[in-house]
Amino acid sequence: MNVNKVMLLGRLTNDPEIKTTPAGVVVAKFSIATSEKYKDQAGAMQEKTEFHNIVAWAKLADVIGQYCKKGNRVYIEGKLTTRNWEGQDGIKRYATEIVARELVIIDFPPKDDTQGVPAHDTEEEIKVENIPF
Repeated sequence: MNVNKVMLLGRLTNDPEIKTTPAGVVVAKFSIATSEKYKDQAGAMQEKTEFHNIVAWAKLADVIGQYCKKGNRVYIEGKLTTRNWEGQDGIKRYATEIVARELVIIDFPPKDDTQGVPAHDTEEEIKVENIPF
């Protein structure tokens, strides 16, 4: 048995880039940042941030395009993939990214930063302690 599952909770670092393939399938590309705090050997608090490239397809991409903006905190489940292509210079290139299968918007940034994103309904609020990990 094999498992390829990624679960991330972080903030969008930019507005999603929405495109449509020649076949008419919607694709959303964006990145999220996750941070971890720890004490170094000297006892000083340190923070390390990782950036993750995310791709979503079809209906999920539509939803992301409508509701996700820079600064949103999101929970994403998906799988890790690596794609390759040959650049114009003839060199083979690689990109590792997460293909999103599920996305939950945890919260929206302050109203001034949302530019038309609907107000967050507190009845639908997801609590971090309810996320299964």
